[in-house]
Amino acid sequence: DSQVTVAPQIRPEGVADIASAGFQVVMCNRPDGEAAGQVGWAEVAEACRQHGLSAIYVPQADRDPTGYAVARFAAVMRETDGKVFAYCRSGTRCEILWNAATAQAAQGS
Repeated sequence: DSQVTVAPQIRPEGVADIASAGFQVVMCNRPDGEAAGQVGWAEVAEACRQHGLSAIYVPQADRDPTGYAVARFAAVMRETDGKVFAYCRSGTRCEILWNAATAQAAQGS
């Protein structure tokens, strides 16, 4: 939607482009250590800080969203006055969380 963009795994060197695109928050929905060679959250979070972005870690281990992850995703959407860039391995978990958070907000939860 106009606030949230979801994407596959990013690398620290891509954070400058995310900041230039006007995002205020980068949210990771991928647990660290999920795959060999995966870029760790600490590296991405440091790049976010260097580029003035808020960095939020809300790992979701599979496609069955946890109540915590949905509530946190919804809170980030609600509390961010601007654009949110969420990523995981492929973007699918982020989309699932976005759908659940949006449905929760529509129900007034």
